[in-house]
Amino acid sequence: MSFWEYLGNRHQQLLADACQHASVVFQCMVVATVIGVLIGVVTYGSGWAGNLATTATSTMLTVPSLAMIGLLIPAVGLGVPPTVIALTLYGLLPVARNAIVGLRGVDPSLVDAAKGIGMSRVMRLVRVELPLAWPPVLSGIRVSTQMLMGIAAIAAYASGPGLGNEIFRGIASLGSRNALNQVLAGTLGIIVLALLFDAAYVVVGRLTIARGIRA
Repeated sequence: MSFWEYLGNRHQQLLADACQHASVVFQCMVVATVIGVLIGVVTYGSGWAGNLATTATSTMLTVPSLAMIGLLIPAVGLGVPPTVIALTLYGLLPVARNAIVGLRGVDPSLVDAAKGIGMSRVMRLVRVELPLAWPPVLSGIRVSTQMLMGIAAIAAYASGPGLGNEIFRGIASLGSRNALNQVLAGTLGIIVLALLFDAAYVVVGRLTIARGIRA
């Protein structure tokens, strides 16, 4: 069976797996973004706190994804829980680091001007600092998403959702006539999803970042 014939016969299952893959990555990125930005907001004003936050989130990436999921299985079981926890932890570093860098890079004169017109600390953060730090934060989100697209495939090891199941089925049946088709379909599906997400982030950037900041 050719690859295109395989896609034609399995398109419904592949589409379902792709939707699950995209959904779990998107949801984990939302959680990782919220946590990462909060980490940045709390730590950017202190040199040692920012370095500690960056080091702590960097440590997560030193743990192999297969080992991370394997360690989580005894605690939370198989399926979605270990997948969500692992992906969220892996997605923190680029977002938190870029949030810290972006907030520290805001022009102090703009913050002083906002303070001079009576803005509270929270208002300055929400209306001045975070909007100006948004471009690097968005860049961190893009990096995290691309990274999580690949890591999410490993979740199939723990019966997690997504296109990794197609890849693992192909690897488990190496030598059969459709083994290569399964691995290729899962891999190409992840690549296509990654490109679609990145294109969506470009659109989000154009809609949410002022031209002056982009320039």
